[in-house]
Amino acid sequence: MRMLLNLIITLIIVYLIVVLLVYFGQSRLIYFPEQQISNIPSAIGLDYTPVNIPASDGETLHGWWISVPDAKGTVLFFHGNAGNISHRINYLTMFKRLGYNTLLFDYRGYGQSSGTPSESGTYLDAQAAWQYLTETRGIAPARIILFGESLGGAVAAWLAAREKPGLLVLASVFTSVPDLAAEIYPFLPVRWLTRFHYNTLESLQSVTCPVFIAHSPQDEIIPFAQSQRLFQAASEPKQFLTLEGGHNIGFIFMQPAWIKSLGAFMDAHLLASP
Repeated sequence: MRMLLNLIITLIIVYLIVVLLVYFGQSRLIYFPEQQISNIPSAIGLDYTPVNIPASDGETLHGWWISVPDAKGTVLFFHGNAGNISHRINYLTMFKRLGYNTLLFDYRGYGQSSGTPSESGTYLDAQAAWQYLTETRGIAPARIILFGESLGGAVAAWLAAREKPGLLVLASVFTSVPDLAAEIYPFLPVRWLTRFHYNTLESLQSVTCPVFIAHSPQDEIIPFAQSQRLFQAASEPKQFLTLEGGHNIGFIFMQPAWIKSLGAFMDAHLLASP
């Protein structure tokens, strides 16, 4: 009986240690930035302009501006929680093929951007990138497409709820960090522990522009059902595209269908806006 009691006490102590590690190490579980730029657009034949964007709190964001002749509009791209912009170069080729300018930038703490990533910081970064396009570049809000992948989708939806973009695209995006954490750590009281929200579902309730959502049932990181919930919450006009493959390779398997479906939606709804 004493041995059983000691075992129970030990398990409780171990559990509490895990809880504390998760609580105090949340930032490292959310963000996986890389500082080294491993590729540049010119390596794949794209002309680009490096840009430095000032955030309102003094941080400086590094990004790439890629323009195309007679552009239909401009894509403001929000990448996921790992790597940096150099790992998203293939998107630039896709957007150029579709006829859209692109601003691809790194959040604070990623790539050559200054600072340390945080939820409030990524929102400031989103506002800074938006102001760069609308004020520095003079692009009309209705001609801007907010494109977010994974974590970037939560940031893009947050911005779309506060500004008036022409379109919002969410690729493999979760409903909220607490919802996702509850799926990954069902044995922990994560809804009490989490200090991060990134509530995409809540943001979508205030988004009035057309919404395009894509996700794969084989996604091993973000449950497919979460994107389905996002789609249900989005206002019309909207479209859902089912991808194939895992979280980081779904777009590779579906490139032709992805480009065709996304391009048609972007053209139909962005060009119809004022």
